[in-house]
Parts: sequence; C-alpha cells; structure tokens
Amino acid sequence: MAEVMAGLAFDGIREPGGWVATGAAEARPVSVVRAATGSRAAGTVRFETVGKTYLSAAGAVRALDAIDLAIPAGTIFGIIGRSGAGKSSLLRTVNRLEEPTSGRVLVDGEPIGALDTAGLVTLRRRIGMIFQHFNLLSAKTVRQNVALPLAVAGVPKAEIGPRVDEVLRLVGLEDKAEAYPSRLSGGQKQRVGIARALVSRPEILLCDEATSALDPETTLSILSLLRDINRRLGITIVLITHEMSVIREICSDVVVLEQGRIAETGPVWRVFGSPEHPATRALLEPLTRDLPEDLAARLQPNPVPGGATVLRITCSGEAPDLSALTAAAGAPVRLLQAGIDRIQGRAVGRMLVAVAGADPDAENRLRALGTDIERIGHVAADD
Repeated sequence: MAEVMAGLAFDGIREPGGWVATGAAEARPVSVVRAATGSRAAGTVRFETVGKTYLSAAGAVRALDAIDLAIPAGTIFGIIGRSGAGKSSLLRTVNRLEEPTSGRVLVDGEPIGALDTAGLVTLRRRIGMIFQHFNLLSAKTVRQNVALPLAVAGVPKAEIGPRVDEVLRLVGLEDKAEAYPSRLSGGQKQRVGIARALVSRPEILLCDEATSALDPETTLSILSLLRDINRRLGITIVLITHEMSVIREICSDVVVLEQGRIAETGPVWRVFGSPEHPATRALLEPLTRDLPEDLAARLQPNPVPGGATVLRITCSGEAPDLSALTAAAGAPVRLLQAGIDRIQGRAVGRMLVAVAGADPDAENRLRALGTDIERIGHVAADD
C-alpha cells in the first residue's frame, strides 16, 4: 500500500512537465511548449554513480553498484536483467521509493535526494507508475480507482470528472467506467492502472514489470498502448522487464544490469544485433533460433569432398546482399535458415548458409564485405 500511496501523491496543479490544455478535446505535452520557447524538454533522468546496499541479518547486500546512466526526455527506455540484477531498485530511485546509499539521481537536471516532504510530493506529481499486479482497489469502480490520485491531492471535483473521462478514452475503457476490478480481464486491469498513472498528467511514466502477469496477446496490446501514449503525449517511459521480447517490441534504448552493475547499454538494435556481454547473450538466448536438429546431426568438423561449408552470418544493422555473398564466395550460396527482425529500421538477426566447396579463401572474401561470419561445420553435397 505504501507503493500505491507514493504513486498517488499528485494533484491537479499544472506543474512542470504536466499537460497544457489547448482545447476541449486536445492536450499537448509541456515539452512541446518549452521547445517552442527555447526551454529544455521535461522528463530527463540521470543516475550518477548510484549505489544501493540493503542490510539484513545475513549482512550487507549490494543491489546497485556505481550506476552511471542518462535517460533522454521523450524516450522509451528499457532496464533488463535477470532476477536480482537490481532492476527494481534502480527504477524506484527515480521517485524515491528507494533511497540510494551513494551517488545521486537527477530529474530534469535537479538532484532529488535532498528534497523535503513538499518537494517530494511535487516530484511525484511529475512521475506516474504502473505495477505488475495492477494494485487496484477492489471496492472501487474503474472511475473511482482512476480518480483516486486527484481525490487524494484535493483536486476540485469539477475538474476530476473530465480528466478521468479523458484518460479512460485514451486507454480505451470509457465503457468500463462503472465496472469493478473483479469484472475486468488482466489487460483491462492494467489499462486502468495506466489511466490512473496518467490522470495527473506526468512527464515520466515508470513501468514495474507491467506485462509480466499478462498473456502474450494482451502483452502486445499493452505495449502498443504504451508506445501510442509515448508518441502522442511525449512522456518519457522507463520500464523494467526480464523479457528481451518486450525490449525489442517497444524500447529505443536499453541497459542490461548484471549483479547491480551495467553490463552494457545502447540502442536496442545494436545491443540485440551485437551483444557484447555474456549476460546480454544469455537474455537473448530464448529469442535465438537454435541450429535445426536435422542439420546438426549431419554436420561434420572437416570438409567433405564435393560438399559445402555451413556458415552463420550475424546481421547487426544491415541485411547482407545474397548476390554479393555469392559473388564474393565464388561459389553457389544456399540459404538454410534465417531469423532476421527489423528493429528501429535496422536488420538484426542471424542466418545459416551453405557455401559450395571448402575454399578457405571464400570465408576471407566474405568477411571483407564486412560480414560477421562463424563457421559451423561442413555437410555432404546432398544435405
């Protein structure tokens, strides 16, 4: 309940990063207004050597260790890692649900660690949060759940109704306003949670494993909604997850945490296409197509007379030109398997090809094209 109440510390005053009404049916982010006047955009987050240590009967546990990271305004930024990597601890320092043991967190360039009670309330007016298990009040209707942050903050009743209606339309639940949570599906409950987080018109939205309790189809619909909210409202979205498929679907940038430290960070297409850290490669493993069993059974370590060499080609930004591969190899190239995605307009994935013959110079010529190649083995001519 403490988490929920922390997330409800909002009011209806138009704080920096809130939305400015431009008409009866329109709202636009303050960041747009600021851009027009030369002011900085709202919604930036900066971690400066942030550390977090928990004390327990068993001793000190370091959850975060010297995290240096910048999240630009208006982006969808992913934080991923295995269980215990420090994801939740890092996310919750942004609205001070967790206090760093060392270092500092800055929102819009302002350190938040020294804020007094009034300053903390103001900060939380600018930051919405949604949770894995929705945290809805079962005895209240959808409308009452969504209105709760405004009611707690003392917003006049005349303002609450229109604002609740606005966000319910945004998340597609205007026909469920008088329903109780028990009558809603998991996806609908999460949409209520999103509406509740947005009703105070924040500049930053924190998502704490927001899709982990949902089935794959519903997960995609919620991610689509979040992407639409980001595009339409310019809100910075920071989400944590343990699923690389979620990062691939929605995020522009990602940081991979491992044992409280940054393993690697960068644009999603680059991290997916060319992972540098073992932790990243382990997280990507479920999305990687294994070597087909029938092909693995026929692979041989040494060249086979009249056979072919099997190569794995990794795409990181640009898909290889098959005709160029054939020309460089100087022999027929046959596609055996391919799993290539388009992420942020770039080709990312892997493909298996069989190059006729066993000319070692062919691999060198292929690498000269800038192609990332790994020799898997050799197969007979009829495979």
